[in-house]
Amino acid sequence: MSLKGKRVGFVGGGNMAEALLRGLLGTNLVPAELLAATDVRAERTAQLARQFGITAHADNPRLVREADVVILAVKPQIMAAVLAEIAPAVTAQHLLISIAAGVSTTTIRAGLGKEARIIRVMPNTPALVLQGATAIARGPGLAADDLGTAEEIFGAVGRVVVLDETLMDAVTGLSGSGPGYVAIAIEALADGGVKMGLDRATAMTLATQTVLGAAQLLAETGMHPGALKDMVSSPGGTTIAGISALEEGGLRTTLMRAVERATLRSRELGRGPA
Repeated sequence: MSLKGKRVGFVGGGNMAEALLRGLLGTNLVPAELLAATDVRAERTAQLARQFGITAHADNPRLVREADVVILAVKPQIMAAVLAEIAPAVTAQHLLISIAAGVSTTTIRAGLGKEARIIRVMPNTPALVLQGATAIARGPGLAADDLGTAEEIFGAVGRVVVLDETLMDAVTGLSGSGPGYVAIAIEALADGGVKMGLDRATAMTLATQTVLGAAQLLAETGMHPGALKDMVSSPGGTTIAGISALEEGGLRTTLMRAVERATLRSRELGRGPA
């Protein structure tokens, strides 16, 4: 495997870094002694070191120098500062993987002030339970196995697709932000159950499992969502009555607008401060 024997360093120790550490260790892709992380909060890196047995660094340039693969797991708003800090340590031997929303490979290269092997990735938070959806976009000048390395890393926490970088903002608007949309839908379904007499715990269990089960059914069968809708909609029945209410409320249009607005915001983040 292309990851075999490679040292992987995380610049940023937030939730996504934790999810990836869990996936890499849980699938035995990378041993703990080849993993390291930094974070602005020293207590966070200490926690990750205790939890996973990895190396905790306080120095970003040192982490880069001691890694083969560097995952830039920082917010887009601080990416420029991080790139300026690590630039002297980055060499042609490093593969840089960025998960910062809206930050293009061109922007990263400019921030480093040099050519570099860069891959841009958009994962999402279900990676925390190894059910993530990740899109990968390659930058120019990659080595032969670089794309495979990124696919292995993010395949450890869910499903991976490879796309052109021009589509990454749309990915951010859909799957990157999508868990928030689904969370609101689950909460609303549960609220509806409570309104009609169910206790909160039961309503949440039923709403969550219904969404999970429907998604898994579509994923495993390849069934079109419209076919599932038709399957459960009997003539004059309860489901079609509920769907009528959703159509009256403009659910489809609202979700489409949510993806559009989040995509536009991703583009704004990529342009940096006005």
